[in-house]
Amino acid sequence: MGRPSGFLEIERRDRPYEKPEIRGRTWTEFVKPLPDAENRRQAARCMDCGIPFCHEGCPVNNLIPDWNNLVYRDQWRAALTTLHSTNNFPEFTGRICPAPCEAACTLNIDDDPVTIKTIECAIVDRGWQEGWIEPAIPPRRTGKRVGVVGSGPAGLACAQQLARAGHSVIVFEKADRLGGLLRYGIPDFKMEKQLIDRRVGQMEAEGVIFRTEVEIGVDLPIASLLDEFDAIAMTGGAEQPRDLELPGRELDGIHFAMDFLPQQNRRNAGDKEERAAPLGTITAKGKHVVVIGGGDTGSDCIGTSVRQGALSITQLEILPKPPERENKGLTWPDWPLRLRTSSSQEEGCERDWAVLTTRAIGEAGCISELECVRVDWLRSPDGRFVMREIPDSNFTLKADLVLLAMGFLGPRSSGMVEQSGVDLDLRGNIRASTIDYRTSVRKLFAAGDMRRGQSLVVWAIREGRQCARAIDEFLLGASLLPR
Repeated sequence: MGRPSGFLEIERRDRPYEKPEIRGRTWTEFVKPLPDAENRRQAARCMDCGIPFCHEGCPVNNLIPDWNNLVYRDQWRAALTTLHSTNNFPEFTGRICPAPCEAACTLNIDDDPVTIKTIECAIVDRGWQEGWIEPAIPPRRTGKRVGVVGSGPAGLACAQQLARAGHSVIVFEKADRLGGLLRYGIPDFKMEKQLIDRRVGQMEAEGVIFRTEVEIGVDLPIASLLDEFDAIAMTGGAEQPRDLELPGRELDGIHFAMDFLPQQNRRNAGDKEERAAPLGTITAKGKHVVVIGGGDTGSDCIGTSVRQGALSITQLEILPKPPERENKGLTWPDWPLRLRTSSSQEEGCERDWAVLTTRAIGEAGCISELECVRVDWLRSPDGRFVMREIPDSNFTLKADLVLLAMGFLGPRSSGMVEQSGVDLDLRGNIRASTIDYRTSVRKLFAAGDMRRGQSLVVWAIREGRQCARAIDEFLLGASLLPR
């Protein structure tokens, strides 16, 4: 432990943002890195607790006190090695992870946790700048072939681990570019896409082969993969969006968030409009926008709408407004339910809670208003919360564009999942345990959102890594890959 009293002497300082009026005009990242000297000071705040709850809070079990201590001692390259031992892509999580590790930090007892996410990002960014991150080419090849379906964080992590174990790995991606939701779901202002390209280049040097615009179950049957490969990892994500069933749903101007967000990412990548929006342009420019759903996807819709020039933005959430501060005695070190304001929400939107949308009103086939009602959440005799409409609380919102960001129900059943014949759980996800990640079909494994349902990038990386070890054990009888 570098500085036992650091948390008493040094105040928390996190990365600042560019001002909303400036960042709202650009599609590039707006978080300003801290100087190395300040990162060292922040790392000195880590207490190296007897029980480091941050380990449990982090899905990939990052060795947080270890690399904090190394940064404090100015041993950045050793910190990078320690960080990479548990996380293949810390430049992704250092930008877009909600940092459950900080919620679990002992110093969060008084809302003053170590800036873990900031330090993590600083370590890996410096590693790239210094040229310390190089391909890890395996000393031998096993002769085994593995197919990975999906190039999101779970698929990429799984593929990289398997390639480093010496297997021949081919990743299949149905889109024209790699990265899954990292590429087409997360806006560029949160994570620029050259970060994905850089990792893909590293993986190609390690022997991974990528095939884009190949949809398994459509362009290529799953049976052909079973014939060609010794094992297959199904990491295609949870792409089935939750719909909103209400009168007027058929009106033009009501769209799923994932029909809206990828268009702007494609424009930013240089695609012409007919390629960026083959089914028609969806834009917030000059419109009154209503975002239904209070999570990260809804927040991404807000930030994108701000940059496109929306006249107004309203975000609706069906659940009650969370408390400003959680009850630490009840929640810590678990992830707390409390009011959070994202950088996109800071840029300009009205937020409203406990609101149920009941009807879409249109003119000439296009959405013009949303009819809503306020609701109460009451506990029923069996302990469940039940929603009740509040009498005479109806109101309408002007709406030229409605974006549905209410989460995802699981993987799409048509195509690969249906063809594979794998068993599904009660939620429609592929059934596989976190012990061996095996499905009910021999040689087929599943990981990430396709197995666990909609979740975080950091959980996808964890599952991809663990699935790779399970496949390695299946192929060779034992594995040296970390779990």
